[in-house]
Amino acid sequence: AQLVESGGDLVQPGGSLRLSCEVSGFTLDYYAIGWFRQAPGKEREGVSCISGRDGSSYYEDSVKGRFTISRDNAENTVYLHMNSLKPEDTAVYYCAMVYPWYGYDCPHEYKYWGQGTQVTVSS
Repeated sequence: AQLVESGGDLVQPGGSLRLSCEVSGFTLDYYAIGWFRQAPGKEREGVSCISGRDGSSYYEDSVKGRFTISRDNAENTVYLHMNSLKPEDTAVYYCAMVYPWYGYDCPHEYKYWGQGTQVTVSS
């Protein structure tokens, strides 16, 4: 499987971005895809994930109400919609996948990873 992220950019505080994670090599049926981020000098953290089983989604507390994860199975793509961006959201964002995944929750470990896309929130 190959995961390719895109959509990272420089944006002002309060702005919005949409990140894309395009998956090739697998059909998005039974899967879990997560979004992670890593800021300079910090450990990687989970941001959000979605279960392909029924579209159940989960969010890290600091992004709840601002970020939304969605999927387009026909396009084999998962999105992360980010609103009300803050400087502390600045990081390299990665998507990762577990396949197959039959759960309605999110896995603890992911097998396939993308290369990352840079998000910078600054005035």
